[in-house]
Amino acid sequence: MRVRMATATARAGRVNEDFTGATPTAAVLIDGAGIPGGERTCRHGVAWYAARLGGSLLGLLSPTRDRSLSAVLAEAIAQVTDEHRDTCDVADPISPSATVAMLRLSDGLLEHLVLGDAVLVLDRADGTPLVVHDPREVIISRSYESALTGIAENSDEYRRILHDLRSRRNRPGGFWVAKDDPRAAAEAITGACPVGELKGAVLLSNGASRIVDRFRLADWPEVMAVLATNGPGTIIDRVRQAEARHAVTADDATIAHCTGLGEA
Repeated sequence: MRVRMATATARAGRVNEDFTGATPTAAVLIDGAGIPGGERTCRHGVAWYAARLGGSLLGLLSPTRDRSLSAVLAEAIAQVTDEHRDTCDVADPISPSATVAMLRLSDGLLEHLVLGDAVLVLDRADGTPLVVHDPREVIISRSYESALTGIAENSDEYRRILHDLRSRRNRPGGFWVAKDDPRAAAEAITGACPVGELKGAVLLSNGASRIVDRFRLADWPEVMAVLATNGPGTIIDRVRQAEARHAVTADDATIAHCTGLGEA
């Protein structure tokens, strides 16, 4: 398997809270999440959590299908939580969390998993991409958009509203992300596809998937074509240009484009 990656932080001087990595038979993308004030609950921060979770997943993703991707994610969440539960308030609603997209090649299959608002696209040989996403966080977050409009990000009211949103994580009727409870992994969207039916696959953080789901600059077949010819950096550049045109706050943007799936 060949993997081309690109990532860009939201703005200069800010730490990138995304993570992506790959082995010959697996790829992982993590999009870390936190809110102002979160440093009071975790001294390590969101970028640390994202990198630790991604590294744990890559270490656990054996090329054999000895256990499900959900089980692998549950173990990785438990490992990272154990690393900082003695120094940080891991259960606090505003402690670091992350969305996850990952895939594994094994026995002629490409298995995939998505938890949270990351996006994974399977580039099928019949020309119709299969988009795998978990809409629950997006649906719930939209209900808070009007309340947040016009409120300064460093204000107490902004933090209060975000705290309420975050309190709906990993609860029935809410949305599910990687945080401190391994049981959240059982809520992930999973599936598998024969490698022979695929030309490739791409994992995107929600800062990169904006090219389709927010700015409507391209559809998924067009994105796959650009990735094949120009690479993931071009997609991120187009997102940044759209953010500037529309005066939209930038987000960390990360893409891992996987091809040569039959060569693992």
